[in-house]
Amino acid sequence: MEASGLAEEKIKEANMLVIFGVSFLLAFMLAYFAQILSIHQFSLFSLLINEPGMKENPITNADFLMMIEKYGSNFRTFHHGIVHGIFSSLFFVLPVLGTNSLFERKGFKYILINVGYWTLTLALMCGVVCGWQSTSVFNW
Repeated sequence: MEASGLAEEKIKEANMLVIFGVSFLLAFMLAYFAQILSIHQFSLFSLLINEPGMKENPITNADFLMMIEKYGSNFRTFHHGIVHGIFSSLFFVLPVLGTNSLFERKGFKYILINVGYWTLTLALMCGVVCGWQSTSVFNW
């Protein structure tokens, strides 16, 4: 509260249902994007997008299926996801929150608390998303 400059009265006025509801929705959005941040296989589409048959039905494209079969589980571990989460936080979250905090005249402690929170959150989120595998990487 001290680092953000919030008074206790201001916190008591908040609608907690809205805050937690919107936060829950935003967490799902972030988890969906965490797949792209931490799973290398998502780039296979971009490698093959101009191949014949890829635009119409990528699931039946022979090149795509061969690459998924051969490389579908490479780097799909919890630890690998953690690394991606940490780097994503340091190279996306820190610059954005750091810049906003500087213009809002917040202190280093405020930046450290918020970036630390998001580093831990993204590390765990990317770790779970990257390590969680079904029978197929792209289980449609």
